Amino acid sequence: MTDTMKIVGVLGGMGPDATVDFMAKVIALTPADKDQDHIHMLVDHNPTVPNRQDAILHGGEDPGPAIAAMARRLEAAGADFLVIPCNTAYVFQSSIFDAVTIPLISIIDETISAIGERNPDVSTVGVLATDGCLKADVYQSALQMAGIRPLLPSQQELRELMDLVGRIKAGHQSSAVSEAMRKLANALVEQGAEAIIAGCTEIPLVLEQTQLGVPLLASTDVLAQKTVQLARGEFPLPNRE
Repeated sequence: MTDTMKIVGVLGGMGPDATVDFMAKVIALTPADKDQDHIHMLVDHNPTVPNRQDAILHGGEDPGPAIAAMARRLEAAGADFLVIPCNTAYVFQSSIFDAVTIPLISIIDETISAIGERNPDVSTVGVLATDGCLKADVYQSALQMAGIRPLLPSQQELRELMDLVGRIKAGHQSSAVSEAMRKLANALVEQGAEAIIAGCTEIPLVLEQTQLGVPLLASTDVLAQKTVQLARGEFPLPNRE
């Protein structure tokens, strides 16, 4: 570790397995010969945050206050910047902006940027994300601003996706779940998707690039890579606007 290393604050627990997967990927992506070369992560692993889908779709309890409290704890503990390995939680990012002074790195924005960097010729992208995330339009609007056409699952496919996400959160990551997720992704490919965004951090737990014939942008992987780059000082931290 060098003096340029930054401390990462992770708002975790949404869901638990996805948080652990994100941390494991940060570790795997970090060039290290010894413990001291790794990145300092402060993690608030809080699975009691109110359900994000319920808040968006049905007017359920607002998760904003719980997320803001997590952000404040992480900033007070010494975090230099924040990340959330949960796509839908970014719908409530204004609560974080109001609560802390350190920057929040958006998994949504980083995933869209990764498309332009890795696959600049892609014009149509399929989005596998939760119903709440899609209802909030965060991926669709960001893709359209980048000049990319978003392709979404049908209502029936979205119901199947939410069932799979629920099964993954319950600990089921079998080959049957993986194959069902692959079929949902491939349905978008058959409709013209030139790449697929895994816009829910449970999805990369069962869906891999080797299962698809088009590029897979796993939001967890993208955020983990950016986290390593920022923590190691390879890029400056963004300014708070």
